[in-house]
Amino acid sequence: MRNILLDYMSRLTSLSIEQQEAILNEIQIKEFNKGSVLIQQGDIPTKCFFVIRGCVRQYSIDMSGREFTSNFYTEEQAIALFNHHKINKASECTFVCVENSVLVIGDLLTEQDMYSKYTQLESMTRQMIEQSLSEVQENFAAFIASSPEERFKSLLVKRPTLIDRVPQHQLASYLGMTPESLSRIKKRMVQDGE
Repeated sequence: MRNILLDYMSRLTSLSIEQQEAILNEIQIKEFNKGSVLIQQGDIPTKCFFVIRGCVRQYSIDMSGREFTSNFYTEEQAIALFNHHKINKASECTFVCVENSVLVIGDLLTEQDMYSKYTQLESMTRQMIEQSLSEVQENFAAFIASSPEERFKSLLVKRPTLIDRVPQHQLASYLGMTPESLSRIKKRMVQDGE
């Protein structure tokens, strides 16, 4: 696990090996079982996460009790909530491990201390956030402009491992369709040889 983080920091910073090791000694890495809830909808988050191994689902429940999956976070993706500007700082989503996962846990209360000690860490975090925001914007624009079948085909190209890692009903929710529609699309693609 340490090697994965060292490699990631080396790609996004020019921190020395000694500085990287010092950071690794200060951060918390924890294993979570499948089904572990990291943040519950309605809670005020105090942690952020970085996926080393595993898959985390982001979803919300509407007033009628229906679940809507908005994202899946897999290896080398950060889970950060940007709700400091809100009066009610409660999370609008639940984050739960879909698989047994290994995550870096960041404490939002001590984040500034880490940035003061390691200035490049703040730059690395900014780069991660910018990349994540860019992906969200791109995916949202594509989602709105595409049909359910096009969304599934795009998923096959951009995130093919999700097909085998995520339950079909959650995948269907993420793609904005029913599980039955997803089954029909898959069946049609197999028949068409795609």
